[in-house]
Amino acid sequence: MNHRTFGLLRLFAAAIPSMLIFGNQPLHAAETSVATLAGSTHFHGIAVDAGDTSRLYLATHHGVYAVALDGSADRISANRNDYMGFTPHPTDPNVLFGSGHPTGGGNMGFITSTNRGKTWKKLSDGVDGPVDFHQMDVSKADPSIIVGMSGGLQMSRDGGHSWTKIGPGPAGLIDLAASAKDINTFYAATQRGLAKSTDGGKSWKPAHLVSRTATMVHVTSDATVYAYQIGTGLIKTSEPKLVWPVVNNNFGQSYIAHLAVDPANTKLLYAITGNQQTRAQSILSSLDGGKTWKNLGEK
Repeated sequence: MNHRTFGLLRLFAAAIPSMLIFGNQPLHAAETSVATLAGSTHFHGIAVDAGDTSRLYLATHHGVYAVALDGSADRISANRNDYMGFTPHPTDPNVLFGSGHPTGGGNMGFITSTNRGKTWKKLSDGVDGPVDFHQMDVSKADPSIIVGMSGGLQMSRDGGHSWTKIGPGPAGLIDLAASAKDINTFYAATQRGLAKSTDGGKSWKPAHLVSRTATMVHVTSDATVYAYQIGTGLIKTSEPKLVWPVVNNNFGQSYIAHLAVDPANTKLLYAITGNQQTRAQSILSSLDGGKTWKNLGEK
């Protein structure tokens, strides 16, 4: 999938990121808030800064921001590019990976920052690139292995410098995550539900008995797998199990599009949510592993 846009699904699964137009409003590096940003840009990814867990990385349609736990935000990227794909290195807190579109148009290819999001450089165009990975992840079992979806499922085995095309990938792909246990295992959130591959992405099988649209899948370093299914809620399992107890099903018309887990406190979760009706985005936090949530910065 090239644009993470699936008709009605994308009206509530990612607020149609490839179709949103925000013009050339002057988003700048001055301090703002996530509430203000939600009205002027689109959120594409979130991660806890492993080098300073009191702040979050927020990848947006107009650059990368550092977000404090009180909800204040500062743009840290020297550019205002559209970071459609975004993921941190699992062991090096200084390294981030991304993909998407530069402000002048076109695709950025596969890019990296080695100074915690301030400056970025291209590592590779990918296969038939420059690629535009809207879904991508780094293997926590072996960080040299990275997967991304652009014109098919692509894989790098050398940290993003060179890429090969593995296959078409699962149909209706919305999100992608790499196993923390096995370099050949990957998970996918799709229109048709959750899927799992155990052969390096060549083939996919259902990972959940219920075939409901999954909007997010995320794997932590301790091999916990989180996912969100429309109509079911936030669910999780532990690798290699495929038993998914429900953590929370009280999101109403909202859904989780992206999730981050504090590596120093796995009960502390952060989520980018969207609303099925209004398309509005929010950033929520949970202190109890996802059982209860509040707006970021809310007392």
